[in-house]
Amino acid sequence: MKPNKILIADDDQEIREILTILLSGEGYEVVVACDGVEAVNKADVSVDLIILDVNMPQTSGFIAASKIRQTTVVPILFLSAHSQESDKTMGFSAGGDDYMTKPFSNSELLLRVKALLRRYQIYQPQVVKTLNEIKIGELVINLEAQQVMCGDERVGLTHTEYKILELLITHRKKIFSIDNIFSSVWGEDAVCDNAVMVHVKNLRKKIEKDNKNPRYIKTAWGKGYYID
Repeated sequence: MKPNKILIADDDQEIREILTILLSGEGYEVVVACDGVEAVNKADVSVDLIILDVNMPQTSGFIAASKIRQTTVVPILFLSAHSQESDKTMGFSAGGDDYMTKPFSNSELLLRVKALLRRYQIYQPQVVKTLNEIKIGELVINLEAQQVMCGDERVGLTHTEYKILELLITHRKKIFSIDNIFSSVWGEDAVCDNAVMVHVKNLRKKIEKDNKNPRYIKTAWGKGYYID
């Protein structure tokens, strides 16, 4: 089986070398970039996961992620020396799936990489064997192919956005708190309160005609989110 390919983008040569040794030792194929521009150029269809430093010359990790998200939904893991909630929120808003602060634990980074790859591989569209669709208005979710259609257009979701939608759509009318959603989708306790809210906001932009009056993903104020 072909090894997963991971793109590492960091302007710190020492960090690039550490990550290359760490990930190569786990059997991953590694390609590196020294700045955001190079990261965008190297983020092609062969890459399975991207590790982006936030503070890079020419183009920051946030801007690079936004550009990368125009062409691919592969998982993006941000690395940053900044641990403020606002920094994490910006990362998730830019299309990131996870966020780790420097200095980081090698073992924790490997665990997060494996978790992101596992969820992404589950999310990737597969050949449809049986029809298993849920339809609400113009929104159609094919659970077998893991594809989402809105009217006649396919909706391009990141794997995290899809897993949130799948969780809500398969448990209609049940209210999920932010902690419930985080533990169900990320498989761990919430590390950033804004992460779920940012992903829900991005999800609504893609499937709702009016974000202020959403038809599909409803907010139960003070409790969480649900699909009626």
